[in-house]
Amino acid sequence: MELGTGWWGEWQIIVGAAVAVWLVYEQLSYVVKGKHLPGPKFLFPFFGDGIRVITDTTKFWDDQAKAAAKVGLTWNVLFGRFVLFVRDSEMSQKIFANVKPDVFHLVGHPFGKKLFGEDNLIFMFGEEHRDLRRRLAPNFTYKALGLYVSIQERMIRKHISQWIQLHKDGSPRTMRLLLRDLNLETSQETFVGSYMDESMRAQFKQDYHYFNTGLMTFPVNLPGFAFHKATKAVPRLIQALSVCAGKSKQRMTRGEEPSCLMDFLVEETLKEIHEADAAGNRPPKHSTDWEIGALVFDFLFAAQDASTSSLAWSLVFLEKHPEVLQRVREEQRRIRPDVTAPITPDQLKEMNYTLMVVKEVLRIRPPATLVPHIASTDFEITDTYKVPRGTIVFPSLLESSFQGFTDPYKFDPDRFSPERQEDVLYKRNWLVFGAGPHQCVGQRYAINHLTLFVALVSTLINVERSRWGELQQVIAKRMRSKFIFSTT
Repeated sequence: MELGTGWWGEWQIIVGAAVAVWLVYEQLSYVVKGKHLPGPKFLFPFFGDGIRVITDTTKFWDDQAKAAAKVGLTWNVLFGRFVLFVRDSEMSQKIFANVKPDVFHLVGHPFGKKLFGEDNLIFMFGEEHRDLRRRLAPNFTYKALGLYVSIQERMIRKHISQWIQLHKDGSPRTMRLLLRDLNLETSQETFVGSYMDESMRAQFKQDYHYFNTGLMTFPVNLPGFAFHKATKAVPRLIQALSVCAGKSKQRMTRGEEPSCLMDFLVEETLKEIHEADAAGNRPPKHSTDWEIGALVFDFLFAAQDASTSSLAWSLVFLEKHPEVLQRVREEQRRIRPDVTAPITPDQLKEMNYTLMVVKEVLRIRPPATLVPHIASTDFEITDTYKVPRGTIVFPSLLESSFQGFTDPYKFDPDRFSPERQEDVLYKRNWLVFGAGPHQCVGQRYAINHLTLFVALVSTLINVERSRWGELQQVIAKRMRSKFIFSTT
């Protein structure tokens, strides 16, 4: 029997026809979901535009933003999933305001639940979420933030001194890795204080590296792959933090003063445990050592890479705009004549122009550019379009930052001045820390950290960015900028 004849040939024709029908159906189903919205004219079967989002991420999202310029939305398909890119600020506000079990679920990462666990703060809703955020409030009072300021400043000064020593040979340094180490040590000191000894810190740093690398790579959960190593590292990280929680409970039970974020969290938790015990109730949720460790891990994750990006961009913009740097220095020397003396919380409150610079860095380069959510129901996002159930929506915090503001692509800290007040006029477009029930609870901590960094960098060192011709384009794209240091 010849190939293509008889029953075998008939099956080839049937299978080929079935595949062709399926391919046509797949293409049409996406077009129907996208309706009148702009989107791709043709998609590769199953993969969609997934290959491009991996191989040329920046251009892919830039193209989505351009396509969505007129109507605020555009659709695409990534590895078989229908997705929407949301450029319009008001549409993003709608999504953030409707993070509920029956509307939108915050994703954070395509495989976030495998990394962070089902009970992570990111995935909570309703009363449990509100109750936990209420319990977290004492971590960010003026008293608590004042304590953190002293720790943050000490860590920044320590690392600047290390950078100066590293630069003795005169060669430029790639800053992102140095800033990452600064942030990790600052977070450890601020969140768990002295509860972690040196051996624990070394293991913690290694495990966090596994976690961080896995978070940024393609999620292949098989032995030997970075994502798999990350899933194994997370329980070890939480275990280390749970040990710290146990030590903190011992100190707080003795009535000692809080010395780190975990102490403030444990202090409030012990009060609720005692109240529940007095009422004959079970201990409240999120009160075991492991659960407290998991919460502190959430803070650590939120404070790490996003802040690293902001610190790096602040160096870029200060070096690029010497007139801004000069004004920061003038303000610092007026508020702090002795720049070697510790910065007090009251002095931090006086740094009006420095804070304006920080806000502009955050506006023009948001640390988190996209915040993915999944629609659990059809949702009317405009008068003419409903988000189909199961869609992954990507509200763009970056694109919101360029809407409304005067000359939005210009680095202009004065837009936040009392005279112009663009932060008030366009506050619904300034979505750096999100909005709605999941708005970042630690935003004041993050702003203080960046303000302290700008204040200290501007007065302790001179920064010069090295230019390496064509190579610099790649360096800048990846934010692995190289700087030459000298003391002021």
